[in-house]
Amino acid sequence: MNFNNVDFDTYLKNYPDKNGYFGKYGGCFIAPELQDAMKEITDAYFTICKSRKFISELRRIRKEFQGRPTPISHLERLSDKIGTGVQLYVKREDLNHTGAHKLNHCMGEALLAKYMGKKKIIAETGAGQHGVALATAAAYFGLECDIYMGTVDIQKQAPNVARMKILGANVREVTHGLATLKEAVDAAFDAYSKEYKDAIYCIGSVLGPHPFPMMVRDFQSVVGIEAREQFIEMTGELPDAVVACVGGGSNSMGMFSGFLNDPVDIYGVEPLGRGPSLGDHAASLTYGEEGIMHGFNSIMLKDENGEPAPVYSVASGLDYPSSGPEHAYLHDLGRVKYDVINDEETIDAFFTLSRLEGIIPAIESSHAVAYGMKLAKEMGKGSVLICLSGRGDKDMDYIIEKYGIR
Repeated sequence: MNFNNVDFDTYLKNYPDKNGYFGKYGGCFIAPELQDAMKEITDAYFTICKSRKFISELRRIRKEFQGRPTPISHLERLSDKIGTGVQLYVKREDLNHTGAHKLNHCMGEALLAKYMGKKKIIAETGAGQHGVALATAAAYFGLECDIYMGTVDIQKQAPNVARMKILGANVREVTHGLATLKEAVDAAFDAYSKEYKDAIYCIGSVLGPHPFPMMVRDFQSVVGIEAREQFIEMTGELPDAVVACVGGGSNSMGMFSGFLNDPVDIYGVEPLGRGPSLGDHAASLTYGEEGIMHGFNSIMLKDENGEPAPVYSVASGLDYPSSGPEHAYLHDLGRVKYDVINDEETIDAFFTLSRLEGIIPAIESSHAVAYGMKLAKEMGKGSVLICLSGRGDKDMDYIIEKYGIR
């Protein structure tokens, strides 16, 4: 398949380039004192990712510890309710150990840290799923773990905060600014700049300076590889459409990577939140422009001074003012269509999937479910495969407090 002269048959081998660019997006815009640290991580990753021992160990961990492969479920009752004949399916990352896709790259990053002789792993978290996954990986490998999390998200995600602490992680509260995901990333980077000799920063999505967008995508690609094989085995054909939510974009990039060279429509779903006004949403690819933050060039939401704009989403894992550089590139190529779903549509999908299918989705994943339902009503025939990136246990207290039981 070819889009704007990009051959997707060899795409994953050619992108990013050696400097970490997907077209004009990506790169490594960091302080000089961290350049050597990034090079150390890059060199270690390129060595270890080709190692039979590393690959064998990661496969063993996925099978024996994570419970992979995760299954695909046919949403028969939901499909019947929509009534157009379109069949909905979900890739069940909620059944991955710790309840979301995040462990896929956290175990890989922690294994890399062990290979490099590091003693500590540092990270940020929004919804808490990345924090829980990294705390789990740290406990598994016997590493220290510091997780930076904004005050707003700590209050919204109390169950995940408790899980991180039980697993032995230090949860570092971030109180400045809006006290959400962007500020947590700021604080984690600042901590890493002081501790990089003994620690590794395990970023929670396909963003940040090179090599993180590439590494996280590679570790998450297991989602798309499994899903493609499972869907063909289940139905005898490819899905007509693939859907996943996009904040930073790790679950979606993992899912999309399995289908980029197939005749399949791919949709990335951003959070419209309360509406299109700046500060009411976090739909950077839909409303943003090119800009640099947190060490990488991508499409971001900017305020009147050209700085990262304040953002909002009902989903803590999606309230970030930019998206991974590979998403920006796929957006410009037109290979992936990026669209939006608002809070109300998201919460409706949360309750609908729970009641009809016995699956309580994460609020982040509910954006993708809502869009899949919307797409099914428009398509008239065919099939839609949705990445159910995580389970909703972490969100129940917040949902009940804010929306009640519908």
